[in-house]
Amino acid sequence: MTRRFENKIALVTGASRGIGRAAAIALGREGAHVICVARTVGGLEETDDAIQKAGGTATLVPLNLKDFAAIDRLGASIFERWKKLDAFFGNAGTLGVLTPLAHLDPKIFQELLDINVTANWRLLRSFDPLLRQSEAGRVLMVSSAAARRNTAFWGGYAMSKAALEMITFTYAAECNGTNVKVNVLDPGPVRTIMRAKAMPGEDPTTLPRPEELTPTILDALSPANDKHGELIKFRK
Repeated sequence: MTRRFENKIALVTGASRGIGRAAAIALGREGAHVICVARTVGGLEETDDAIQKAGGTATLVPLNLKDFAAIDRLGASIFERWKKLDAFFGNAGTLGVLTPLAHLDPKIFQELLDINVTANWRLLRSFDPLLRQSEAGRVLMVSSAAARRNTAFWGGYAMSKAALEMITFTYAAECNGTNVKVNVLDPGPVRTIMRAKAMPGEDPTTLPRPEELTPTILDALSPANDKHGELIKFRK
């Protein structure tokens, strides 16, 4: 039986844990060679072990997304080795601190911009030629309902995700008429470390596990997907 991502090259940021790890393993199981990007080597190695156990293969890229020059080099390295990129899952992000805007530390505000906004723009910029070389380039960026709500204390995170959505949907418009399909994922509440940080009193067992999102993620990244410029919402 042919796997959906056989002979495809897929890249996942934040691949060492949570939604990114689950997506990387699922992509590997479906035949993709997965480029796993994250800061922690140990976490990446654990993801690699799980991908191999699932019958897949991976390349590990320890990378701090605030190293923008390294993002440029990553795109060049992918071109040298594979000449294309079939799927990009932009999952990595930071919550920052939930606090009144007037109390938000400028360093935290800048980090929200660097990781949630600038790094993802740099990744799109670096991968754009590679995605266009694919027969069916697919992009899925992780956002949040916070981007579309005015919730007290969430301003920093919400601002960064709103900016990410605008960047992604603008890129989608610029890919009209090409083989590249670009969408945004709103995963909703999921059992992750970031969610626990944001909602420390919440019972995590009431939330879906990251693995439950993977069918939605794989559908959006699949060559068969025809959604474009859409907000895809996961609801259990």
